[in-house]
Amino acid sequence: MVRLIGILVGLFFSGWLLVTLVVGFIAWASEPAVKTAEHEFHQHPKELSLASDGPFGHFDTQQLQRGYKVYKEVCSACHSLRHVAFRDLEQLGYSEAQVKAEAATWQVPGIDAVTGEANTRPGMPTDYFPKPFANDVAARAANNNAIPPDLSLMAKARHDGAAYVYSLLSGYQDQPAELLKEFPDAKTPDGLHYNPYFANLNLAMAPPLADGQVTFDDGAPNDLDAMSQDLAAFLVWTAEPTLAKRHQTGWPVVLFLIILSVLAYLAYRNVWRNEKH
Repeated sequence: MVRLIGILVGLFFSGWLLVTLVVGFIAWASEPAVKTAEHEFHQHPKELSLASDGPFGHFDTQQLQRGYKVYKEVCSACHSLRHVAFRDLEQLGYSEAQVKAEAATWQVPGIDAVTGEANTRPGMPTDYFPKPFANDVAARAANNNAIPPDLSLMAKARHDGAAYVYSLLSGYQDQPAELLKEFPDAKTPDGLHYNPYFANLNLAMAPPLADGQVTFDDGAPNDLDAMSQDLAAFLVWTAEPTLAKRHQTGWPVVLFLIILSVLAYLAYRNVWRNEKH
């Protein structure tokens, strides 16, 4: 009796699920999709080619240094790099002395040795990049009620991460007249900025970069497009600093596995040479 009841209950729920699926499919097929401004005018990231792309990718240290300078002089005012320590900058081609000097140019949270009160002090190589705001309340107050995201893993947190960062930074523009004509209620609200590469087309962050805003020591181009690419390359490194080493290690491992597989097959053929296969 218990088994019969269990079977009936299972059939009931299976049938109910089937009916729900059928009803949902009919509703989806019969009702046309509602067009939205986000769906019609959102654009996929622009093409971006970096030295780190592909299985043989490696980091362009000069480009990473330029990207770091863009971050320091522009982005660090709002965005943190909480997963990156100053000592990691040695991977960008800086010497130990240069990293120590660079860390000292930043102010990080500290404790007064005499009073025990919180204060700030010059950074050391072992310190991590400091947060630009004391807490989320301060971050919201300074950024139109939006909390600027940490950039450490941004290149991995977004689809086509590097291209997304590059497109977003260089994609600010006036709202198209066609959009307002088709969707009159989709006008960018005051305090927000139109960018077709952002999911809902409008974001609180004002255009952070402008032509000539940062001057590079190597004389590289410092227009908006070039700086956006440099920063995108830098954020690829912050998200995966061991990428180049992983590529260097991966290919010998693959080659070893191929050779090992061939040797294993030859050994198998030799051991079972007198048996039919």
